[in-house]
Amino acid sequence: MIEINTLAYKKTSFALALGSFIVFCNLYLFQPMLPLMAKEFAVSATQINWVLAATTLMLAVCLIPWAIASEIVGRRLIMVISLLLMPIVGIAMIFTQNLLSLTLARAVMGVSVAGYVAVAVAYMAEEFSPTALMLAVGSYISANSLGGIAGRLYGGIFGEQLGWHWAVFGMAVMSLIGAIVVIRLLPPQQHFVRHNHQLHVHARQLIAHLKQPVLWLAMLIGGINFALFINLYSVTGFRLVAAPFNLPLSWASLIFVCYLSGTITSRLSGRWASKFNPISGMILGGILSLVGMWLGLVESRITILISLLLLSSGAFFTHSLAYAWVSHHAKVAKATATALYLVHYYVGGSLGGFLLIYCWQHGGWSMVVTGGTVLYSLMFILCGYLMKTKQQPVLQPQ
Repeated sequence: MIEINTLAYKKTSFALALGSFIVFCNLYLFQPMLPLMAKEFAVSATQINWVLAATTLMLAVCLIPWAIASEIVGRRLIMVISLLLMPIVGIAMIFTQNLLSLTLARAVMGVSVAGYVAVAVAYMAEEFSPTALMLAVGSYISANSLGGIAGRLYGGIFGEQLGWHWAVFGMAVMSLIGAIVVIRLLPPQQHFVRHNHQLHVHARQLIAHLKQPVLWLAMLIGGINFALFINLYSVTGFRLVAAPFNLPLSWASLIFVCYLSGTITSRLSGRWASKFNPISGMILGGILSLVGMWLGLVESRITILISLLLLSSGAFFTHSLAYAWVSHHAKVAKATATALYLVHYYVGGSLGGFLLIYCWQHGGWSMVVTGGTVLYSLMFILCGYLMKTKQQPVLQPQ
C-alpha cells in the first residue's frame, strides 16, 4: 500500500489531484461564457443553458456505467481513457458550426469527464493505506474545487478577450499536457481485483438503494441543493453583464472566487456531523443559502458578493453532509450508493438551470427568488422526512 510521506505518495496524490483539476476545468469552462454565447448564437438564456446542462447531464448518466466498466478492466485504464478523451473532444468543439453540434460535443465531454470522476476515489481506496487515503482524498476534493474555479475564471477572461474558440483550444492543449503528466506519474494498480459481476447484480444494488428512504431522500436533497447552487451562479452571471451593472464578462466571472467560502464550510461539516445531527446541518446549510439568495434582491455589487459567499457556504455545507450521509448509511455496495448520489447531484444541476434561468428571462431576479424559494422549501420538507425515516433499518442488496 502507498504510505504517507513516501515518494510514491507524493507522486500519486499529485497526479490524482492534477487529473481532478483538469476534469473540473473542462466541466465548467463554459459556465461564465453563457451570456457571451447567447449573444453570439442569438438565442435565449434558457437555450444556451444546454451547453452547460448537456455536460453535467451526461456526466450523471455515465457515472455508473464507467464505474461498472472499471470493475472489469481496472481503475487506471478508465482514468487514462477519460483524460485523453477530453482534449480530443475539446479540439472537436472548435469545428462545430452551430449550437446543436456544440451542445452534442459538450455532451460527449460529459461522457469523457465521467470516467475520471467515477473511479478516482476507488483507485485511491485500493492503493493507499488508510491514513494516506484520508489525506489523498482531501487533496483530491480540494483540486475539484480549485479546478472548477480556475476553469470558470479562465473561460470568462479568455472567452471575452479571445473568443470562445480560442479559449477552448487553449484548454484542450493544457488538458493534453496535464493528461500526459498524470499518465507518467500515476503508477499501475497493485491491489485491483477484477469483479465480473453481471449487470443484473448492479441493477439489484441500485434498486435496493433507491427503495431505502434513508438513502434516497439524502440523494434528492443533494440534487436540489446543487440545482440551486450552480444555477443561481449562472443567473448571477447573466445579471451582472446586463443593466444596471453592465460588467465586462471577465469581471463578472470573478464571482466564482466566492466558491472558496464553500471550501471552508465543507471542512467544518465534518466537525458538525461529529457533534450534532447531520440533518440539522443540511437544514442550516439550506437556510444560509436561502438567505444569500434573498439578499441578492438588493441591487448592489457588495450585497451580491455577500449573497454569493453565503450561498457557497451553505451549499457546500449541505452537500458535504448529504454525501457523507449516503456513504455512511449504505451498509453494503457503498461505491454504487455514492455514485448514485452523484447521479442525483449532477442531474439536479442540469435540470435546475432550466427553471431558474427561465425565471430570470421572464421576471428578473425577483422571479428567480420565487422559484428558488419553492425549491428550498422542497429541500427542507425532504430533510423533515429524512429526520423521520433515519431510524428505519437499511436493507442489504442481494
